Amino acid sequence: MSYNPSTGRYQQMEYKRCGASGLKLPRVSLGLWQNFGDYDTPQNCSDILRTAFDNGITHFDLANNYGPPPGSAEENFGRILHADFRDHRDELIISTKAGYTMWDGPYGDWGSKKYLVSSLDQSLKRMKLDYVDIFYHHRPDPDTPLEETMAALNLIVQQGKALYIGISNYKAPEARKAFALLKEMGTPAIIHQPKYSMFERWVEGGLLDLLEQEGVGCIPFSPLAQGLLTDRYLQGIPADSRALKVGDFLTVDSIKPEVIEKVKRLNEIAQQRGQKLAQMALSWILKDSRITSVLIGASKPWQVVDAIQSVTKTNFDKEELVLIDEILAAS
Repeated sequence: MSYNPSTGRYQQMEYKRCGASGLKLPRVSLGLWQNFGDYDTPQNCSDILRTAFDNGITHFDLANNYGPPPGSAEENFGRILHADFRDHRDELIISTKAGYTMWDGPYGDWGSKKYLVSSLDQSLKRMKLDYVDIFYHHRPDPDTPLEETMAALNLIVQQGKALYIGISNYKAPEARKAFALLKEMGTPAIIHQPKYSMFERWVEGGLLDLLEQEGVGCIPFSPLAQGLLTDRYLQGIPADSRALKVGDFLTVDSIKPEVIEKVKRLNEIAQQRGQKLAQMALSWILKDSRITSVLIGASKPWQVVDAIQSVTKTNFDKEELVLIDEILAAS
């Protein structure tokens, strides 16, 4: 892949500074959570990444356990990276994480220094990289002292294995403690990755305010509620739905009639705005100035192009916001 300045690739995307750091992220970033494993088509994976990059998405987000099976997303991404993006490493922000179960035994999970350092070493080997741009602790560890986990993140930056560090799935009280520890160590966290969508709004209960106060960026994942906030479920559960797959995070039990009714009413608002429901759901998150970027997942290249259009319509009328809140609050 060669870069042609005349294509205006970066003109198709807005970028925002990540908290108080010097790093800018595209308003839409690509997550490789469930569509880049060994069961996915290599050519389709390559096409998705190419489409994202050609439209200004410079941030690709992974984790050690992404696949399936765990580790396969990093391996597949590494192959595509070195085949298609070999000359563009310095244009990319590549992130990965550790914190969920990755291997058997006492050292393959949670937040010990042993696990985090070992896991990142394995991730770098899978992707054939010397460093990642952002390394996250993926979830809080109730047993390992927070001081040890944060010291491990600091060590990883000092070793040059990551340029920046972040945390994911931390609630506001534990995030506050983590930020304070990292500041004392001289390696402040620059970003938090929480789960946030119209259907899951816990971050509005203090976390977003904390991130603004601390100068930490925010990049929500699952903004489409695993596909619920799209037009796929307007007529019920399609035959190829994730909800019908064993072990998927979206289940048939979560797609209740009252949920479908909310989706239909939200879709009506989206149509009135000249958007698809998925686009409006992303615009709704990006409307908040505390949000740096939003992570999308894509199983087809056209979904990436669709998602990017959400950046241009982040303004909502007061009446629209009131109606959306009424729909979401309905029992």
